[in-house]
Amino acid sequence: MAKFASAKVLVLILGVFLLGACASSQAIEVGKKAVNFTLNDINGNKVSLADYSGKVVVLDFFADWCPPCRQEVPDFIQLEKQYGNQGFSMIGVALVKGDAAKAFSDKMGINYPVLVDDENVSAAYGPIRSIPTTFVIDKEGKIVKVYIGYRPKDVFEKDIKELL
Repeated sequence: MAKFASAKVLVLILGVFLLGACASSQAIEVGKKAVNFTLNDINGNKVSLADYSGKVVVLDFFADWCPPCRQEVPDFIQLEKQYGNQGFSMIGVALVKGDAAKAFSDKMGINYPVLVDDENVSAAYGPIRSIPTTFVIDKEGKIVKVYIGYRPKDVFEKDIKELL
């Protein structure tokens, strides 16, 4: 009886794996060129990823209501202060309306661009199914790391130092 139960579990796991492997995914992968985009920032100014060409970029998709997202912001502020004049730029893409993104940015004292997603950008980078989702982009515009969920400052700092 135990062998039969183990076999059922194995078949179920294999089935789930095959479904996942066959599923169509448009997600950007490590090693691929980051998709260029233009979005409005929280002040209504147009900002393009191309504006950061030649820089190391951490591109963070977040929402103001997300506890892990809020937890990362102070670290991102510190990283921008520490490496912003060395060829690094932090960019936040808010998955909320502009007013909420602006209020959150002001409350947190965010010192880096906060852009408001138009749903096309998050679709191009995802679909973004969990937040925060953060992409580390090298000076050539290639994605070198993708993090889903909270990561401590030292993880991003290590990536930034290696790429500068």
